[in-house]
Amino acid sequence: MAAVAKNLRAEAEDGEPQQNAVPGLESQRWQIENGEDGRERPLRAGESWFLVEQRWYKQWEVYVQGGDKDSSTFPGCVSNAKLFEDEVNWHLKKGLVEGEDYVLLPAAAWHYLVSWYGLKHGQPPIERKVVELRGICKVEVYPVELLLVQHSDMETPHTAQFSHTDSIDRVLRTAREQFLVSPQEETRLWVRNAEGSFERLCNTRVTVLDAALKSGQLVVMETRSKDGTWPSKQPRAVSATSKEDENFQGQPGICGLTNLGNTCFMNSALQCLSNVPQLTEYFLKNRYLEELNFCNPLGMKGEIAEAYADLVKQAWSGHHRSIVPNVFKTKVGHFASQFLGYQQHDSQELLSFLLDGLHEDLNRVKKKEYVELCDAAGRPDHEVAQEAWQNHKRRNDSVIVDTFHGLFKSTLVCPDCGNVSVTFDPFCYLSVPLPVSHKRVMEVFFVSMDPRRKPEQHRLVVPKKGKISDLCVALAKHTGVSPERMMVADVFSHRFYKIYQLEESLSSILDRDDIFIYEVSGRSSITENTKEDVVLPIYLRERTPARDYNNSYYGLMLFGHPLLVSVPRDRLSWDALYHILLYRLSRYVTKPSSDDEDDGDEKADTEGKNGIPKPGNGGAAGSAQDPVPEQAGPSSGVAGGSRALADNSPGPSHWPQRARRKHLFTLQTVNSNGTSDRSNLNEDTQAQPYIAIDWEPEMKKRYYDEVEAEGYVKHECVRYVLKKAPVRLQECIELFTTVETLEKENPWYCPSCKQHQLATKKLDLWALPETLIIHLKRFSYTKFSREKLDTLVEFPIRDLDFSEFVIKPQNESAPELYKYDLIAVSNHYGGMRDGHYTTFACNKDSGQWHYFDDNSVSPVTENQIESKAAYVLFYQRQDVARRLQPKPQQGSSDPPESPACDSPPKPELMDIN
Repeated sequence: MAAVAKNLRAEAEDGEPQQNAVPGLESQRWQIENGEDGRERPLRAGESWFLVEQRWYKQWEVYVQGGDKDSSTFPGCVSNAKLFEDEVNWHLKKGLVEGEDYVLLPAAAWHYLVSWYGLKHGQPPIERKVVELRGICKVEVYPVELLLVQHSDMETPHTAQFSHTDSIDRVLRTAREQFLVSPQEETRLWVRNAEGSFERLCNTRVTVLDAALKSGQLVVMETRSKDGTWPSKQPRAVSATSKEDENFQGQPGICGLTNLGNTCFMNSALQCLSNVPQLTEYFLKNRYLEELNFCNPLGMKGEIAEAYADLVKQAWSGHHRSIVPNVFKTKVGHFASQFLGYQQHDSQELLSFLLDGLHEDLNRVKKKEYVELCDAAGRPDHEVAQEAWQNHKRRNDSVIVDTFHGLFKSTLVCPDCGNVSVTFDPFCYLSVPLPVSHKRVMEVFFVSMDPRRKPEQHRLVVPKKGKISDLCVALAKHTGVSPERMMVADVFSHRFYKIYQLEESLSSILDRDDIFIYEVSGRSSITENTKEDVVLPIYLRERTPARDYNNSYYGLMLFGHPLLVSVPRDRLSWDALYHILLYRLSRYVTKPSSDDEDDGDEKADTEGKNGIPKPGNGGAAGSAQDPVPEQAGPSSGVAGGSRALADNSPGPSHWPQRARRKHLFTLQTVNSNGTSDRSNLNEDTQAQPYIAIDWEPEMKKRYYDEVEAEGYVKHECVRYVLKKAPVRLQECIELFTTVETLEKENPWYCPSCKQHQLATKKLDLWALPETLIIHLKRFSYTKFSREKLDTLVEFPIRDLDFSEFVIKPQNESAPELYKYDLIAVSNHYGGMRDGHYTTFACNKDSGQWHYFDDNSVSPVTENQIESKAAYVLFYQRQDVARRLQPKPQQGSSDPPESPACDSPPKPELMDIN
């Protein structure tokens, strides 16, 4: 016994010092094999086990089973020499097999053996963790060995081992520790895949196993530059920055955005959102990194949040005059196909998408539970509102909810049974209507029967829901001509696109339509058996050579403005019509002299008895050509408007024969398009009695004055600028909370009546958010028209008081909870089909207002902010503003320099951290 103890002590001098008295051999075997901490016990995830060389362990088993402590089978110190590739780096050999090369012992058993027999001098213990993979616990003998490098030094890797269950965040922390990165610097990881390209390790909360990292893979740590950009999109492609830009230092946040092609709407929305202080601080201080939600099926896998964070960090670094938001634009187009390409869009629509995308990407609720919406059912408002808000927060909890979400009270009343439904719904912004005028301004051209008078342009004020007769009545006040002697027509491409009836609605006329109102005689009393005048639509055409190989084929091309001409029924002859039209055109058509009329009549012989050219005539009307593509035909209103004329005017077969003498032009019956088909000419002209004045090019050039024909005068009413009275923002909010009746397209299902009803609806404000977005509904869409309301909305810069609109019982001791200050405005200039977006925004650090017009930024004063272009308003609650207000800076009160200026930066602005 003394010899054994001596030997153990001798061996222990080369290994671990003995901690306990050595038990008997049988006791040793039981503790290691079958004891409470023996190798037969089950694995538990997270605990440590140790590898022991199989040869040494078998020798130990022989020794303890022999029962003789003085036996020659004594195994000596624990040695794992055969498990290592070398004795320098102590790397484990590849392909080792449990039961053949090594055995596994729990930590307690390992420490027993080392305390009894010692460990070979210099050898490290081979400790491995128990991991649970797919529900099965196993000892991770071979952890993942990753090669860590910095993006700035790809040639110097550092080897680090990680368990398959370690998070990517631990890999990132290990890399930061290895490369001595300061806590203030932001970093991210890339991994090189089998193809040699690099992929982002976006979600740092997943495990090494879930990220599919393998031993030997290169992991690159990239550090964000001081200007807010990443050195490269991929680590191998480091972007170059000009020396001038590297040295630039301006006011953080005063940074333009390049227009990529009709992306001013996006730039405007981004500048507004960038100047919401608490949201920008959230991103600048990297609080978003802990809340990125990569598994939300309603989100964008964190990509929108990261792309927006990159923009904010660049804009607020103070190192850029302007930045190019192409990566953000690509991300937006990827997740919202309506924003693909470079078409113009609405800044409010993009803002709505962006707020929703940021919310879902940063939603703290990882698994949304089903929440049933409950009606008030007679309960107190405060109880129902609290329940609704709690239900909302159970599924939606993010910085967007914290900053922008408020609560509506919606009240629906059934018109039949009087059932009242009260619900509380969250909102992200208020879309408030503008008071709409019931009047409409229309511009028309009045064509008098007096040929000496030029057409007059008039600007008329008519009822928005009025009729054509209202338009005629308004014009009669300016001209003195009776409305009964007017005909209204839409002229398009030298044709009558539509001739209107008096009872038709004005809503069918668009602002861009060219409306002509013609003076006629006896228009409303045309009947079959009366002797009143007949009104004939007149077109002007010019005979031109068509594209034909022998130039023997001629076409007819419409030109000028068409006419509506009154012709006495008893003068319906070609010759009489010719002279009537010559009289109507006398202002711009020169009457030929007697010598001109005696030049001969070569063409007269080619005409038939009824004045219609014979089929062999080269000027066949059936081959008329027009540079403007022919319409499919006028709308039904054209035929309807002309049918009365057709029914009360004789067809060509009834017209008297035309006199044979030289004329300036010839007359031809045509259809409403200004063309005719010989095969069914009579039938067509019976239905639509349109007359075409056909000119030969030489005669037109000689007798037709085009400049005079296109001339017109402006009535004095056109010079008047119709001013719209401005409205207060409070009026818009009051209109928003007014009771309205649901439209037929959107009825409400009454649970009491068990049927859909056109209920009355009222929205009230219950709780307002920290930052309130107010969308002015300037764009109006109806079945027939689209228009932009350019009404001036007067909105306060400070102290917008909502206390009169919030119906929740108020805290009178804290009035700042209901008062708001303006922080940003998205502007829209122009009309419906084209326009431009800009931004006014107040810098959170300096308090100075700036005007952002794409990549141009300039300081402005507060009295420049209010305009007719204001479209989306951003207001911040005063208690939040005071909480976030920076400490006043010492020195001059002058506004900070715009980044467009090259003046040296102020010293207090140099520290961007």
